[in-house]
Amino acid sequence: MPRLEEHCWSCSCSASVKTQELSSARWVVCKTAEMMSIITSVLSHAYGSLHSLQSANLIRRGLVLFIVGVVLALVLNLLQIQRNVTLFPEEVLDTLFSSAWWIPLCCGTAAAVVGLLYPCLDQHLGEPHKFKREWASVMRCIAVFVGINHASAKLDFANNVQLSLTLAALSLGLWWTFDRSRSGFGLGLTTAFLATLIAQLLVYNGIYQYTSPDFLYVRSWLPCIFFSGGVTVGNIGRQLAIVRRISSYFLLTKPFCCLSYSMESF
Repeated sequence: MPRLEEHCWSCSCSASVKTQELSSARWVVCKTAEMMSIITSVLSHAYGSLHSLQSANLIRRGLVLFIVGVVLALVLNLLQIQRNVTLFPEEVLDTLFSSAWWIPLCCGTAAAVVGLLYPCLDQHLGEPHKFKREWASVMRCIAVFVGINHASAKLDFANNVQLSLTLAALSLGLWWTFDRSRSGFGLGLTTAFLATLIAQLLVYNGIYQYTSPDFLYVRSWLPCIFFSGGVTVGNIGRQLAIVRRISSYFLLTKPFCCLSYSMESF
């Protein structure tokens, strides 16, 4: 009889222990599944938020760069017309800001493309640009660029070659002062080449013309203007990209804060 009672007692104890172990295992499995679902939802929410934020910021940055290009085109082209550097048909001079309608649109589009390409090229090459990354430096770069354009219309030299060499030195000085990156220099040269080629095609087709052309229908200093303009717009685009990365960081940290709070609740 004692052996039978001991056997029954041991069986009941082992059964209760097994029941508790099964319930504990089920609880762990349920909590693990719940945690995985929370992590999955948080990661999917973070990815969706990041994707939507990147698209919205890309459009916002492009719009800002487009407006900057339009404003610079209107102001600087007006200066060139007043100094009789560029000549347009008579009906154009009666329009707003004495500028053809297609000039601000083309310059704004080019500014948006170039300004978005600069940070993308930096990221692709793995060389983040950190030289003078503040808005004060960007504003000084814009002021120097406007000064170079003003010099191209105001300065009087014996010939265009001397003026071109002077503006080339000023443009390289602008790049060295505010950029100093290989990507910025290469993209600036590419912008100058393509923009000068397009200007030559426009002049060749009689859309407008330059006074005293000395470089295939245009002025020899025109590539210097486009080079300095590309560097200036690139600096604006880089600074806007920095603001985008900061906003992305704060958006991404919010879901993970919620995740940490959920893990603490367990």
